[in-house]
Amino acid sequence: MNLTYQQGEKLLDDILDAMIELNEDQQVIFAVPYPYLVMTKSEVAEEKNYFAAAQNCYQKKSGAFTGEVSAEMLHSLGIGYCIVGHSERREYFSESNAMLAEKIDLCLENFITPIFCCGEASAIREVGEQNQFVETQLKESIFHLSEKDLKSIVIAYEPIWAIGTGKTATTEQAQEMHAHLRSILAAKYGDDVAAEISILYGGSVKANNAKELFSCPDVDGGLVGGASLIAADFIEIIRSLKS
Repeated sequence: MNLTYQQGEKLLDDILDAMIELNEDQQVIFAVPYPYLVMTKSEVAEEKNYFAAAQNCYQKKSGAFTGEVSAEMLHSLGIGYCIVGHSERREYFSESNAMLAEKIDLCLENFITPIFCCGEASAIREVGEQNQFVETQLKESIFHLSEKDLKSIVIAYEPIWAIGTGKTATTEQAQEMHAHLRSILAAKYGDDVAAEISILYGGSVKANNAKELFSCPDVDGGLVGGASLIAADFIEIIRSLKS
């Protein structure tokens, strides 16, 4: 929840003015607040492999839920991506794994790719239960999906303990967890399906660490927070994507 409309538009313009041509297997997705979705979609309309995403949607199709935005509404705007289960939504709005399963289903019904977030807080990491914790998140939110539907989602790992805390996750810790997430998917859906799923890293990705993080075999990209608000930094992160 940052920037005015005018500031957001300038940020997008500055990033797009870098004219970074993406490869076929690369994407840049701008997940913006609801009021800026139409503007963002318009800005990227002529850009190859640049897209707009919502930061959230509601878990019901429609109804008397004043102030909420449905997946159907997002689809009607031509939005093809939506973040589901961001750590802040889980913490501040008490979103449960079961609720997120409903959101994922509604996104898929409306041809929207869910970017499903998972990850553990410091209390979980400190007692060594992070692997079991994220496995439960996946099982309760996405394991009801068919193999075909699973291939339509993106996973983002957020080490909550390393976001804005002063602690830093090493590339080894990032790769270790991403490999674990892929192994959970492989156990349920098979190695070939697991290999097709993009797993993004969302632990304070910055211009000075993006290239190293993205070099990890199981890190397919980043879920970028504060660094995305600085055009020069986000441009550098885009340039750090695997070729």
